[in-house]
Amino acid sequence: MPALFTTPDPDLEDQQFIAEIHAFRASLADFLRVPKRWNGLLRRTTTARAIRGSNTIEGYTVSDEDAVAAVDDEPPLSADEATWMEILAYRRVLTYVLNVATEPGFVIDEAVLRSMHFMLLDHDLTKTPGRYRTNEIFVRDDKRGVNVYEGPDGGLVPELMRALSQSLAIPSPDDPLVRGAMAHLNLVMIHPFRDGNGRMARALQTMVLAQDQVVEPTFSSIEEWLGNNTQDYYDVLAATGRGSWHPDNDATLWVKFNLRAHHMQAQTMRRRFDEAETQWRRIDELISEHRLNDRIGAALFDALLGLRVTRPSYVKLTELDERTATRDLVNAAELGLLDARGERRGRHYVAGEPLRKIREQLRAERKPLEDPYPTLTGEIRRALP
Repeated sequence: MPALFTTPDPDLEDQQFIAEIHAFRASLADFLRVPKRWNGLLRRTTTARAIRGSNTIEGYTVSDEDAVAAVDDEPPLSADEATWMEILAYRRVLTYVLNVATEPGFVIDEAVLRSMHFMLLDHDLTKTPGRYRTNEIFVRDDKRGVNVYEGPDGGLVPELMRALSQSLAIPSPDDPLVRGAMAHLNLVMIHPFRDGNGRMARALQTMVLAQDQVVEPTFSSIEEWLGNNTQDYYDVLAATGRGSWHPDNDATLWVKFNLRAHHMQAQTMRRRFDEAETQWRRIDELISEHRLNDRIGAALFDALLGLRVTRPSYVKLTELDERTATRDLVNAAELGLLDARGERRGRHYVAGEPLRKIREQLRAERKPLEDPYPTLTGEIRRALP
């Protein structure tokens, strides 16, 4: 059986931060056990940010609003058709991951990975979805016009993927955070498919984390953080891979990079949960002041997060009929809580002045996130080939 990248032993610093990440995750799980009006809305926007983040890395960039539209199964506001096909495909993959990986006894095997890849690319059969590549493959830096990585020979791919699947099926003493990072690394370095390898590797990491069952996998993913730190992500892969398939390379920087991402993302999620409490309290005050129905809170919450509110999205959130939904949104706009933009089919609503003031106040009160590895980025840059 061919060798894969070996999991490095976490040092004392890593162990400390792993414990802190798990504490963050446990606190999020405690929040989610108590029914709150904003749980479902945060779950929706968090899923959308993960979809947007993972696709942004590959150059398929959409707005936050379009990412939410993908989750809501609504048409995009601005994305072109080709990009939208990729976004919808990744939504299918992530939906599969979030719904099946938490099942007791679920095993990640080659059939699962091939099926995920087919979901990702079945809209373009020329990319042979669900099938391993048979030829050589290169990762190219289009900005510099050079190849930065060469995957292993195509003839080795079936054996390597079999080894990866077996490693995922065997119980391991490694922490799930480390286990997920190594699954990500091995798949992206094997580069088993003609296209979609990066998104597959990130979805696989989320799937491994979902099996941990500490907190909902929606809130365990680091895909949003990776999408917001794309160059650092590319750099650590380059520092670890060093140009071609060498599974004997040290993966220490890679694991630390992932632990840093988990720590920062967990802090971000905890801050969003805390802010949601304040946001809903302020929204309730506005609803009471203007004697509105509580259901408009869903639209005000979206607008407060900076999203555009459309009638179809509001109908889906509240299950109202279109006439009542329109009346609610128009009324909120007349009161200044929402600002109406566009005409007819392009009509949408954004935060009005009272909501903008709440948003600005919360942002002004935010404390900066704590970087658990403040020197890591420099270490990665120095390690680049």
